[in-house]
Amino acid sequence: MKSAGSQTHFSVCGPQSVRWIGVCLLSLGILALSEVPATAQVTSVSQLSDVQPTDWAYQALQSLVERYGVIAGYPDGTFRGNRPLSRYEFAAALNTVLNRIEELGGAATLLTQEDLQTLQRLQQDYQVALDQVRSRLDDIDTRLLALENTRFSATTQLDGEAIMALTGGSENSTLVSRVRLNLLSSWQNRHLLVTQLQTGNNGGDSVGLVHAEGENFLGTRGLLADGGGLDYVGADSGVQLNRLYYSFQPLENLAISVGPRLVPRDFIDRNRFANHERLDFNSSFFINNPLIVQNQIDRNPGAGIAVNWRLNNTPFAVNALYIASDANSPTRGWFGDRYQGSVEVEYTPNSPLALRLQYTRANLDRTEVNAFGANVEWSFNRFFGAFGRFGIGTYEGYHSQLGRDLDLQPKSWAVGFSVRDFLIPGTAAGIALGQPFIERNLGNSTQTNFEVFYNLGLSDRLSITPSLILVNHADNQSQSGLTWQATLRTVILF
Repeated sequence: MKSAGSQTHFSVCGPQSVRWIGVCLLSLGILALSEVPATAQVTSVSQLSDVQPTDWAYQALQSLVERYGVIAGYPDGTFRGNRPLSRYEFAAALNTVLNRIEELGGAATLLTQEDLQTLQRLQQDYQVALDQVRSRLDDIDTRLLALENTRFSATTQLDGEAIMALTGGSENSTLVSRVRLNLLSSWQNRHLLVTQLQTGNNGGDSVGLVHAEGENFLGTRGLLADGGGLDYVGADSGVQLNRLYYSFQPLENLAISVGPRLVPRDFIDRNRFANHERLDFNSSFFINNPLIVQNQIDRNPGAGIAVNWRLNNTPFAVNALYIASDANSPTRGWFGDRYQGSVEVEYTPNSPLALRLQYTRANLDRTEVNAFGANVEWSFNRFFGAFGRFGIGTYEGYHSQLGRDLDLQPKSWAVGFSVRDFLIPGTAAGIALGQPFIERNLGNSTQTNFEVFYNLGLSDRLSITPSLILVNHADNQSQSGLTWQATLRTVILF
């Protein structure tokens, strides 16, 4: 219930409407808020900074102040008329109103006979409704007590997701599964501890196979970059701690996250149309720019810090992170190989359009990486949107896992479209095309990726998504030919 006002009101706030007395009682009840001590009683509505003459409850509040002197504000000079009241607060408010009525009982100039008649009429007319409300509140109390006795935690929200995908195509058919359990602990609005557990069947797919010389340069788990394939492959059968970090907001527009298990994709390179393997594209390449979100860091969470800062009264935001995947190693440590540092400047001049300019510096297996990227999204209307990601960078140095010196200047691009409510309400469809690693000194061709999907939500907790992924010249090898796979993805939320 909320305190409010109306333009039609009866005698306490003006003549005409019997219903208005309930609203007036709630307005009077602001006196008795127990959470924050009230200021001295105000003598004019103008003393309340968040009440304006244009507000629809203004006349009611003005009448309550001038005729009865029963309105008080908060210490900061606000009234907070839209703030919800708890049951205890309403009980205290009602008691205050009744006491005030008794005090005014003998003051004929203040409490008129019409007021008393209206209150009696209300008591009779709404007695049944009040009894029903009292019964429902008692039932809520009983159910709440039962929930408190059986709840998982007073401060932790528990949820999870299970992804199961049946694939078939150029290679053998496979079943890929991944299950995640999220524990979100929040004891204040600006403090959050994120813990994520993960397990799976270590399933693979056609695109993620080892190619050419026995080295997988470009794939979901590629040594150089993420070149695509199902994003959720490779989840080990044992239970893993996949994420563990603490986020807090020292300022309303500033969030800082720190912990031993962070991944870059949680903080940079976001996109409304291509960013989540359980909602849109299956291919890891279309979920993130492979030059900006480095595969070996994103697939191997590490210790780090991330900052998300939205500049006040501007369309700009700055996102930055530093993550070291081997921070627990005594030989590599916090600043040793492998690490990634990234900065992203986000520009959102309006809701449909967003542009992100990015820079990443990384050290991966003794190879230095410097990359610049751009991420753009544009929503034409509530049904149709487009996105694009572009990147250019350098890979220099001796790569210890490949056992060779690298001097590469790769480029990357991806474009796609998304359609909502296509043919069936509540659905989402998408199509995307791109090349993850354009570099003539790596292989003898350029890998090209394509995906189309159709997401059908059967309920809030269950969805199925058929998709088709095509990869030509996987690993930048012409002899790889065309690799294709059809996937039926099922997602269950719990």
